[in-house]
Amino acid sequence: MKKRITIKYKKKRIKVIAEDCNVLKKFVGLMFSRRQNAKILLFHFKKKQSIPIHSFFVFYDFLAVWTDNKNKVVDLKLVKPFTFCVASRKLAFNLVEIPINSAYRRCLERFKY
Repeated sequence: MKKRITIKYKKKRIKVIAEDCNVLKKFVGLMFSRRQNAKILLFHFKKKQSIPIHSFFVFYDFLAVWTDNKNKVVDLKLVKPFTFCVASRKLAFNLVEIPINSAYRRCLERFKY
């Protein structure tokens, strides 16, 4: 299911349309997807927590954006392929994975990662 979200980052409001992930999609994420066909993924959790991720079987870079319950950015990191573990320095409610491809170039330019 697609969901419109507004991410607040350094006094900017960045609007994206993300695919809201179910339990199975939370497990798979961007794994085995192709760079140009990959969609922005939104992982929502019911309570504030540490959300570590890996990029095994993701063959391209992507931007991981951790947000609080009001979609304000608490941390963001550029994730390289086959990275063992990437985690936010702060607790978060949401994780947004933005593939680095031509479809999301304008969105990515708003983040100074």
